Amino acid sequence: MFIIIVSIGAVALLVVFSTTSRKSADPMIQKQMLAIAEALLEEVQSKPFTYCDPDDANATTATSSAGCATLSEAAIGPEAGETRSGPTPYDNVNDYGPSLLISPITDIAGNAISGLGGYAATITVAASALNGIAATDALQITVTVTGPGNKSLALQGHRTLYAPNAVP
Repeated sequence: MFIIIVSIGAVALLVVFSTTSRKSADPMIQKQMLAIAEALLEEVQSKPFTYCDPDDANATTATSSAGCATLSEAAIGPEAGETRSGPTPYDNVNDYGPSLLISPITDIAGNAISGLGGYAATITVAASALNGIAATDALQITVTVTGPGNKSLALQGHRTLYAPNAVP
């Protein structure tokens, strides 16, 4: 009788250990997706949000998009020739929009990051009113990361037009 009771207990423990071992990778995948999303959101939010493209001659003096010499940032999307990682990189928040797919995950220089082959990210940028700030003066940035097992995680942030003539 003792052997039967101990055997049942041992089987129950093995089932618990097996289930725990199988699920132990899930938190790691969640943490990796969160780290990717946070890094990409920070990358986008660190760019200027200005009336004119930083390459425009009037970027530091324009009082609206109409005051730009040639490169207004009124429309969401990159200017001709700009890419996330290339000789002419994105230089404004709205260059990342309206939607940018990053697959596989790469660093800002365009180098694939080893170990992240099973992950992809989509960055969307859209005009969005924010607590009394007009939609023309605020952008909503959404980063959605998809990982192994088709799991996904989304982070949102905002960027406002608080220093429209501040260019790096």
